[in-house]
Amino acid sequence: MWIQKDITLPQYSRGFHIITDEVIRSISEVKELSVGIIHIFIKHTSASLAINEGADPAVRIDFETFFNKSVPENSPDFIHNDEGPDDMPAHIKSAILGSSLSIPIRNGKADMGTWQDVYLCEHRNNPTRRKLIITVQGE
Repeated sequence: MWIQKDITLPQYSRGFHIITDEVIRSISEVKELSVGIIHIFIKHTSASLAINEGADPAVRIDFETFFNKSVPENSPDFIHNDEGPDDMPAHIKSAILGSSLSIPIRNGKADMGTWQDVYLCEHRNNPTRRKLIITVQGE
């Protein structure tokens, strides 16, 4: 079985946001599968996806702090700033974290670790609603 859906997330502020429930709700067909894979792809170059701890909100704050120090805005080294000082830093952060994730399906559920959640990593100061393509394959 193959399923593919487009979803548009609500607008999130800059930072790291848990979107696990939104993704899983959009693919109720997973309940019918004993084995498979969920693939999530974000259709943007200034936001990214990650899987990491979802239990402690401090983790998401620490991620934002780390990336802002590692890839600072207003760097004289960046020449691509057509959309503001966060433009090139957002692209670099997105390239580091990535644009897609794969999650195994086992016995009708996304088989993630106890503390794992899917993050939308929003790197822009003035973000837009982000679009995802979710593809499920399984039997």
